[in-house]
Amino acid sequence: MGRVQLFEIRLSQGRVVYSPGEPLAGAVHLRLGAPLPFRGSLPPGEHNFPFQFLLPATAPTSFEGPFGKIVHQVRASIDTPRFSKDHKCSLVFYILSPLNLNSIPDIEQPNVASTTKKFSYKLVKTGSVVLTASTDLRGYVVGQVLRLQADIENQSGKDTSPVVASLLQKVSYKAKRWIYDVRTIAEVEGTGVKAWRHAQWQEQILVPALPQSALPGCSLIHIDYYLQVSMKAPEATVTLPLFVGNIAVNQTPLSPCPGPGSSPGLLSPVVPSAPPQEEAEAVASGPHFSDPVSLSTKSHSQQQPLSTTLGSVSVTTIEPCVQVGSPARHSLHPPLCISIGATVPYFAEGSGGPVPTTSALILPPEYSSWGYPYEAPPSYEQSCGAGGTDVGLIPGS
Repeated sequence: MGRVQLFEIRLSQGRVVYSPGEPLAGAVHLRLGAPLPFRGSLPPGEHNFPFQFLLPATAPTSFEGPFGKIVHQVRASIDTPRFSKDHKCSLVFYILSPLNLNSIPDIEQPNVASTTKKFSYKLVKTGSVVLTASTDLRGYVVGQVLRLQADIENQSGKDTSPVVASLLQKVSYKAKRWIYDVRTIAEVEGTGVKAWRHAQWQEQILVPALPQSALPGCSLIHIDYYLQVSMKAPEATVTLPLFVGNIAVNQTPLSPCPGPGSSPGLLSPVVPSAPPQEEAEAVASGPHFSDPVSLSTKSHSQQQPLSTTLGSVSVTTIEPCVQVGSPARHSLHPPLCISIGATVPYFAEGSGGPVPTTSALILPPEYSSWGYPYEAPPSYEQSCGAGGTDVGLIPGS
């Protein structure tokens, strides 16, 4: 069995998640099968060494990513005499500084963006597409439903390609130059819009287990979320910045849907311009823009079978452990959910015990072959540190 039969660290009450400024208490458990020299001698048997530390108030939230991580752990070692083997053990714990979405300015305001794309078709004809996207809120918590609405006005005689909505995560790592990791979390595809039609598309995306948007106490890793709505033909894209936090918005959201009588701060319906002379008859006989048609959804990345197999790993869908749209309760020991991806744990709501979030909806996101924002590969001089400059972390950078 050896001299040291057991050497481990146990935290009080089996906790694994702490807040900055909290005391971290536990004990080192040691079981010896023979006397152990330790600045004297420890007899055989069970030994406990309690400890307590005060976590710094500025301790950053735990995070793990492909290009950087924030890890907190407790280490213990037995410093034996010279020429003897030292014994070491460690235990990882998590620090979470909850992000209250209500502290973000204008978080309850509608989230709206619009773009107009002019293009040519049939060699001599021109047209335009007006793409407007909106969400009911600017910030969400894990398990909350994101409600999307897209309005497309096809002011041309050519059908558009399908419209795609993607929830994107952008993690920026600060090194000699910024490193960006852009992933597609969820993706929904709708049908295209017929010529000279005004269409409306409404969909929902369930926010999976994700790290919060801000990592207080860390200036080297930044996390941003975006909702990108785009079409390939004609090429048009709008991007809405989003926030993911731990405490939900507790105010009644304003309606993000532009319409008659809307306030001056909201976008007004775009009045289509007169079509080219050769398309006058088509417009006169076609439907009016005031009567939008509803687009259907072709595919949804979150609508998967209840049981899927990824390689040799079998995943079974379970119900989310966070109540949709309700603010987080303030309790001493809230239930803990741990994402199976490279993310930090998050506090869940309800009275149930800790539930591992093994849902297929929150699997580690795959890399996207295209996405926003996009950065060209660095030049040779930039890779060597000559002439390279840091890029600021602002939405849309």
